[in-house]
Parts: sequence; structure tokens; C-alpha cells
Amino acid sequence: MSSIGTGYDLSASQFSPDGRVFQIEYATKSVENSGTSIGLRGRNGVVLAVEKLIPNHLYEDDCGSRIHNVDVHIGLAVCGMIADGNHIADIARQEAASYKQQFNRLIPLQILNDRLSSYLHAYTLYSAVRPFGVSLIICSYTKEAGPEMYMIDPSGVSSGYFGCAMGKAKQAAKTEIEKIALSEVSMEDLLVHASKIIYQLHDDLKDKEFKLELSWVCDQTQELHQNVPPALYKKCNEAGKSALKDGGSSDEEEPGK
Repeated sequence: MSSIGTGYDLSASQFSPDGRVFQIEYATKSVENSGTSIGLRGRNGVVLAVEKLIPNHLYEDDCGSRIHNVDVHIGLAVCGMIADGNHIADIARQEAASYKQQFNRLIPLQILNDRLSSYLHAYTLYSAVRPFGVSLIICSYTKEAGPEMYMIDPSGVSSGYFGCAMGKAKQAAKTEIEKIALSEVSMEDLLVHASKIIYQLHDDLKDKEFKLELSWVCDQTQELHQNVPPALYKKCNEAGKSALKDGGSSDEEEPGK
């Protein structure tokens, strides 16, 4: 009875006899059914790459973006339910604005991470609410703190990472990320690596069409989180398509060599 959640999955505040909270596991499953998202932390910046699945050809290109600007120096990628992700992005912007109004400075990423993870965790404690069906990657880059990146799961657990992945192909993505010398690669090459990983892990037979979303925050952007410029995006997109066509692993030929 407890192994399948029957009778113990009606509330996020109820444990099963074997110590599981099924509502959180269901929220995690919604993340695993979403397109793959990855974050790569280099020596002087952070790259976010998202496989945004397109359910309908009539959608506009920028509809339902999974990468958000939180503050000028902070980016956020969401994986899971789009509506939940939009809400969390709004909460993050409110926290950043409140901190700036109170202390007259940009919010440090660690403080924003603590506040967001506490917010997600609070929705796992009460029977009147449900856990958010999203995982988050938040990143920033400043001269003082350097590159920073955290990932938060639906339970509110957060950790700092040099490279992380979430979504349906997260395990395979982690394997590919481990092959990259993150601290030795330029930001442009990190973008190419990220594009190749997203394209190689996309399942044409099972998944819908997708759009590659790329953003970065680094020295080249003057410490501002921005979408990748069109010319560089085109280069990365073509590199991803070439890697998919060749069927090779992302470490067979390092960009720029």
C-alpha cells in the first residue's frame, strides 16, 4: 500500500510508513518529464542552456521561455511546469527588488538562493498547498564573488555546482558535463559544448521539436545576464546540429582546436 502512495499522497504534510512524501516525488516526476536544462560554470562566467520543447507549430518563438532575468546580474533556468516556473521567477524578482530597496545594493546570489529554497520548501509543509513542480538553476557573476551557480529541487534542497543538469536526460547530460574541463574552457567554447549536449540528448523519436535557449553572464557581458547574441547563437546552434548529425560525443573534438 505504501509503496505506491495509496492513502498517503493526498497531502504534502503526510509521510508514508517508509518515510516518503509522495507529493514531492510527484513534483520531481514533472521535472523529469520536462526538456533538459544544463548550467556550466566556467572560470569567468556561467552559461545556461535549455531544451525548450515546442508542442505546437503555431507558437511564437519566444513563447514560454524557460530562461528568465531575475536581476541585471542573475539568471534563472526552470525545468518542469511552465506556470510554476513563471511564478518562482516573479518571486525571485520580488526578493531581488526588496533587497535592493532595503540595502541599496544588488542581492548576492547566495542570499537569493537561501530565500528561494526556503520558499519552495515551505510549500512542502502544509496540506493546503502543493509542492512546486519545478527545479531551478540560478547563476550570477560579479568581480567580487566570481561565477556562482546553484540548483534547487522541488523539495527546497539546494546545492552549489560547477556543472549541473535537470530534466529527462539529466543523467546523460551529467556524464557529458564531466568530460569538460570547465575551468580551462573559454565562455564561447562553453556555449558550444552546452549546445552540443542539448542536441545530442534530444530524442527525435519520442520528443517534440525544440528550440535551443542560451544565456550567459560573464566578463563579455559586463557582468550582466543576457541572451546570447544572434551571431554567436547561430554558431552554437549549428555546432549542436553538426554534433547530432555526426552522432559523436561532445569530447571528440574540443571547440577552438
